[in-house]
Amino acid sequence: MVSEHHLSERRACRLVGLSRDSYRHPPEPDAATRELAGRIVEIAQVRQRFGYRRIHDLLRPEFPSINHKRVWRLYAAANLAVRKRKKVRRPPAERVPLQAASNVNEVWSMDFVSDSLANGRRLKCLTVADDFSHECVDITVDYGISGEYVTRLLDRAAVFRGYPAAVRTDNGPEFTSRAFLAWTNAHGVRHLLIQPGKPMQNGYIESFNGKFRDECLNEHWFQTLHQARDAIAHWRRDYNEVRPHSSIGRIPPALFAEQHRRHAGGAAHQSTATNEIT
Repeated sequence: MVSEHHLSERRACRLVGLSRDSYRHPPEPDAATRELAGRIVEIAQVRQRFGYRRIHDLLRPEFPSINHKRVWRLYAAANLAVRKRKKVRRPPAERVPLQAASNVNEVWSMDFVSDSLANGRRLKCLTVADDFSHECVDITVDYGISGEYVTRLLDRAAVFRGYPAAVRTDNGPEFTSRAFLAWTNAHGVRHLLIQPGKPMQNGYIESFNGKFRDECLNEHWFQTLHQARDAIAHWRRDYNEVRPHSSIGRIPPALFAEQHRRHAGGAAHQSTATNEIT
């Protein structure tokens, strides 16, 4: 009103109900707000696909008293909104619901993701994820991965985690090879094969692979196999131990799995004690 309609400062402030002192001295953020805004910008620059809710999840341990509304105001003020992707229109098809797992190590989903080095040499990444906890069991990177190679990797993962009750895969030659089928029979692991041409039946690993591509592969330009392995291993640790997951209470998958194991162990101990008293 002052600049465009040439009203006096006194009259303009009276019309909008604003004191002249507030008009002349706009409020400035305090030190705590400036620190919080700086951390929001810092996280957003590192994790460019994170929206304000995931940034709020990461900030909660450091700023336990803040809520998501305050994070949103500072996030929007810094113009950090993530650009929405256009949804791809797909032809209508029958949707096959995935049977939800109820325990850690009940089902591991597996698939391959392709990438390449700066010199054009192809890389192959085997991704393995736990359907229940959404933990990334393993990501192995090499120039080529055969069915026998897959079984060695699963045996290595089982040393620390135990063998899964079932594995879910597509119909790739690595997962239908004699070596892989012999491995499932030897360890009593059920092999859940999806129908050809229907990746939605392996939706958990497809979702994980999308995050893996966006947050790791698309953010790096690998010069060597060693560099690719180091960067992917670092991303996997961050995914399991730091990055919050919205479908498990907005906490990291490793923490969710640990809480579930503790709860399951306590319930088993209580059940044993009750049976002994009975």
